[in-house]
Amino acid sequence: MGGRRASRPAVRTATALAAGALLLPLVSATAPAGAAEPAAGTLQQAFTEAAARYHVPSSVLLGVSYLESRWDTHAGAPSVDGGYGPMHLTDARAAVARTAQHSEADDDPRGDAARPVAAGRRDAAPRSLPAALPARLRTLPRAAELTGIPAEKLRTDPAANILGGAALLAAEQRTPASARDAGPAGWYAAVARYAGAGDASGGRAFADEVFDTLRHGQARTTDTGQRVTLAAAPALRPDAAQTKRIASAVRQVAAPAARPECPASVACESVPAPYEKFGDGDYGNHDKADRPKDLKVDTIVIHDTEGSWETSLKLVQDPTYVSWHYTVRSSDGLIAQHVPTKDVAWQAGNWYINSHSIGIEHEGFLTAPDAWYTEAMYRSSARLVTYLSRKYGVPLDRQHILGHDNVPGTTTSTIPGMHTDPGPYWDWSHYFTLLGRPFAAERRAAGDVVVIRPDYATNRPPYTGCEKAGEPCAAHGSEAVRLRVAPHADAALVKDVGLRPDGSPSTTDVNDLGARASTGQRFAFAGQRGDWTAIWYLGQRAWFENPAEHPTAFRTAGATVTPKAGRATIPVYGRAYPEKAAYPAGVPVQEVSPLPYQLHAGERYATGGSLLGDYFSASGYDTATHAVVRGEDRYYVIQVGHRIGYVRAADVDVRRGGA
Repeated sequence: MGGRRASRPAVRTATALAAGALLLPLVSATAPAGAAEPAAGTLQQAFTEAAARYHVPSSVLLGVSYLESRWDTHAGAPSVDGGYGPMHLTDARAAVARTAQHSEADDDPRGDAARPVAAGRRDAAPRSLPAALPARLRTLPRAAELTGIPAEKLRTDPAANILGGAALLAAEQRTPASARDAGPAGWYAAVARYAGAGDASGGRAFADEVFDTLRHGQARTTDTGQRVTLAAAPALRPDAAQTKRIASAVRQVAAPAARPECPASVACESVPAPYEKFGDGDYGNHDKADRPKDLKVDTIVIHDTEGSWETSLKLVQDPTYVSWHYTVRSSDGLIAQHVPTKDVAWQAGNWYINSHSIGIEHEGFLTAPDAWYTEAMYRSSARLVTYLSRKYGVPLDRQHILGHDNVPGTTTSTIPGMHTDPGPYWDWSHYFTLLGRPFAAERRAAGDVVVIRPDYATNRPPYTGCEKAGEPCAAHGSEAVRLRVAPHADAALVKDVGLRPDGSPSTTDVNDLGARASTGQRFAFAGQRGDWTAIWYLGQRAWFENPAEHPTAFRTAGATVTPKAGRATIPVYGRAYPEKAAYPAGVPVQEVSPLPYQLHAGERYATGGSLLGDYFSASGYDTATHAVVRGEDRYYVIQVGHRIGYVRAADVDVRRGGA
């Protein structure tokens, strides 16, 4: 539900850990079967020493930490759940130092300017913590008690943090020290309790994911430049008796009537959003439909909440607020479903995309790069998206898996208010690797299409406005590249006339999308000059650095569109309109309103396919008045800028291939 943020938001609430596993293996970098003796003083050695001190298998300690943080330290900054360090030790009260605000609704909660809204903008109150924090939000104080290490050191010293995590795991094993030497298989229940902290469902999913990681292994360089390796153990299976006990606990606490639409490999619960009348003829907070029978689902929209899990769940249960289909918790990847996927949630700020999409919120903040998304969240979300992709036939590419920041305004006036989450710090490359669709250069001749693909960790374009407007953000890895009017670093940024009708250049503000291309997005190739590549972008040639030794993009074959011969310019739309003749009596005809962007003769734009224009007319609470207007006018979805757009098939010629 996140959006434009003028200041850095409040920090969070620690939770449990989960992420779905065994039934749906995720793509991972398999580690070698053996590893060299770790050097003294390294992070690898810290894991080895902590495991030995507390009699925890080092592989289990490494696996738990990987799911929490991918072994990163985040310079001592807390996660969205108040978790610190490689072991994600939670201390929510210490983490809450700022205030999160929500502004999802804009002037129209559905993104449908045709519908008057009585309630207007709906903003959330600042987040506050409950007086009695659940155990999942305060594992760091407990680790301090177990180890005798001061809380501040557990927060900031990675080796101390790992010791704290090892002590917690050992305490959760609940067996004599002599029994702990049985090996990793006997630690399934301890891992589940470490993550769940009283949440059986989340703990089981997290433990499944940890054991899946142990089987596949992992190896990566952390944010401090250290190489950490977890050797693969392909034959490892958790103790059967422990898995049965945990599964039994989940069945006992699960609500029999709650049957959320989720894969079996994740922890998922039902927290329904209301469909209710309120006020003076108004209603909320979603619309009943019968997708895919009446409307095709072809898009999944990734959001961040700009607030805590607890606050987000309260908001989605408010009929005067907006809605989305799912929320994913940061600490453990627990998923809550709010709106059935057959129904239309008010989540994207564009009614056409609302009608054809599923919205997934992730607990997090776009302006706080070290308010990190956990690996448990990424993996659980990836499993959910894979499941939804299979269920509805949604292609796993960046033309159909959109960020909220890729959704276009429906009209010119709505463009400035469109939301910008999940922002430049969401790791699209890692996410698509988990989806099994990594963005990898092909061994073929250069084609017509450029795929953006910088190295997230080392790509650090400067941003401003994370803490205060105009002030630099802390340097951090990013999934985006910055676009300029000429192939040199001091050239002006390209312009976005939708955001700035006066023609002024874009800025480096973290919420300014006017000169930004995102990982996985596909653009038409427009030129090469030295280390600089050009793409067609918002009706202009846009340049970004793409050196051969450290590429930030690669070229491939793909379909592009260009204005039909003889047309100097063609319009771009924010939705695919049905033609006037398609509207039945009683359904108001949408006024065709082009966006301020134009495609010029000679320019080309990458397309994600074609579709027929339609309109879901749902202007009231009574579903008997709902109607779907189906047109015969065909449109192409194009990557027009950072956001997608639509062009009429009658206005363009299509070029395929290009290798």
